[in-house]
This record gives sequence, C-alpha cells and structure tokens, in this order.
Amino acid sequence: MFSSRLDWNFQTNRLSTLRNSKPRVLDLSESNPTQAGLNYAREEILAALADQRALRYDPEPRGLLSAREAVADYYGNVPASRILLTASTSEAYSYLFKLLCNPGDEILSPRPSYPLFEFLAGLESVRVVQYPLRYDGIWHIGFDALERSITPRTRAIVVVNPNNPTGSFLKRDEWTRLQHFGIPILSDEVFSDYAFAPDDSRVETLTGVTKVLTFSLSGLSKIAALPQMKLGWIVAGGPGHEAALERLELIADTYLSVAAPVQIALPRLLNASVGVRAQIRQRTRANLALLRQSTVPLHVEGGWYATLQVPRTRSEEEWALTLLQHHDLLVQPGFYFDFESEAFLVLSLLTPPDVFSEGLRRLLEATG
Repeated sequence: MFSSRLDWNFQTNRLSTLRNSKPRVLDLSESNPTQAGLNYAREEILAALADQRALRYDPEPRGLLSAREAVADYYGNVPASRILLTASTSEAYSYLFKLLCNPGDEILSPRPSYPLFEFLAGLESVRVVQYPLRYDGIWHIGFDALERSITPRTRAIVVVNPNNPTGSFLKRDEWTRLQHFGIPILSDEVFSDYAFAPDDSRVETLTGVTKVLTFSLSGLSKIAALPQMKLGWIVAGGPGHEAALERLELIADTYLSVAAPVQIALPRLLNASVGVRAQIRQRTRANLALLRQSTVPLHVEGGWYATLQVPRTRSEEEWALTLLQHHDLLVQPGFYFDFESEAFLVLSLLTPPDVFSEGLRRLLEATG
C-alpha cells in the first residue's frame, strides 16, 4: 500500500519508552537550544518578525536578495549569487540529492555521524554508503575504506565539518585527497562557528573551493540557535556551480518552501545571533573543561557534543537504560550515531552547567 521508501522500523526503542515513563531526569542529551536556558535578544528577534513587508507574497526561488546578501555578509567573502536558501539543512540535502542522483545512485557519508542521511537519501531513492572516521587519539578519514566504497554510481561525498558527534574538523591534507577523486562534495558546516581552539591544520569552510564542485550547508538552527525559524542555505562553488544553481533554482521553484517573514527578518536575526553564539561557546567550552578535569573523553575539536568510552561490561543500550532507570540520567548511546564498536556514550555540551555537573557526577559514579 505504501512506498518502500518508508519501509522503516516504526517501533519505539527501549530508551525512548523508558524516558517517557520518567517524569524527572537530568538530560545530558539536550540539543534544542531554545530549551537550554540561553538568553536570546528577544525584542530584536520579535521585532524582526513584525516587518510589514511579510504581508506581501513576492516569491524568489533562490531566496530574497536581501536575505542572501545577509548570508554573504556572514561569510564575508561569498557573493550572494552563489547562495540558495532552503527551509532547513535537511531540505538542502534533499535538493542536492535530487540534483545529483538518479534512483539507485549512491552517496558516501561518514561513520560515526548524525544518522539523518539514510532517511533523507531513502526518501529520494538514493543509497547511502558509509565510510569510516578512524580514531587513534584524533579522528581522521579512513581513506582506504572510502576509496574502496567509490563505484560508478557514487554521486557525492558528504563531509560534516565539524562532525556530529565526534567534533572533528576536516584537515587540509584530507581535503587535498578528497579533491583528487573529482566527486562533488556536500559539506555540512552547521557547527563551524563552535571550534574549541584554533588550529591551522583544519579547513573551517569549503565556501571558497574552486577545484571541485562543492556545496556548503548551514543555517539558523545552529548559527543563531533558532531551529524553529526554518531557514538554511546552500553555498555552491567550484566547476559547474552556475549550472548546478540553475537546476537547484528549478527545484526550489517547485516547492517555494522558505517563508517570507524569516527571509525578511534574516539580516536582523543574524545580527542578533552574535550574543547567543558567544553564550554557546562559553558554555560548551566550560562543560568540556569540566569533563576533561573529571575523566578523559575522546578528542573533540568543536561542536556541541563530547564522547566517552565506558567499560564494555554492558552494551551501550544497557548502559543508557541503566543510567536512566537507576540514576535518572539521560545520555545518548553511541549506536545512535553508528559508532562501529562498543561502548560509547554521547553527551551534549549545550546542557545547562548545573545539570551537566550533577549529571556528570552521576555518570562517573555509575560507570566507575
């Protein structure tokens, strides 16, 4: 009766079932910035959304020029002509899969990483092939496995920069090797503003690329900590990007999904986001410092998350269930992000400091 693209497991997992039965828990998985106790520029944000120009419908498939110019100003060296607005980074992925792939084609994506790619690709009848990120004290791309994964049906390579949840940035030598494949690159850069320390060896954005067709993705969800505003963007660059944007414009014109109010408000929303980004940097760095004082997490360079390896006396799921049932503590097991082995737990550094401190104490007490 229904499309095979929706042939997913609809059963609620054990951790979610138990969480729904617990009225009060310390949540070390909190990734919703609007529920993390941040101080927003409320008056400026609300005033930006009250602009009377929003009462007029004047659709522009690539996005209003004023909004694209605001994104260009955010980057500082990207012309508005290379920018196309979307309703979210997820929608940006769906547009790019439509642009680059026929049904049955393949996209390479990193593992571990945020497990959204398979769902987005599946809805476009595209197959995801994972390539590994290896850990030897730092994270790096497993190029041997990546090269073996490339087939005549490979249409793009996804890099998440910095990765979620490993917090690892793409390095310059890795970028040099990726360009040699000549395959379009989809660079998810939503956490790029949240590096913990400078590092000359990393590539912070691919918006200035000229040697290979590249699409850099970001949006208000992380930059302004406003996921509910539903605005993201694609920055296209490299050989063939003009033709790519022409076709992306046709796709966007079919949906016209980006609402006028948020586009009109975008310049002011980006201006108002400076303060909340500073708060997030301060909080994530402070929580990471506390974590490092208390234990030894896996190496992390940026983003909102940190990863702990815990004893393999239990599976990740059993650890997460035990922490929730007996310690009222919610963490994310590594298999949520497709870690290749046991046993890893992922913590959100966005968690309010008092919750993070007490939650970490309970976690370390339980895991020994």
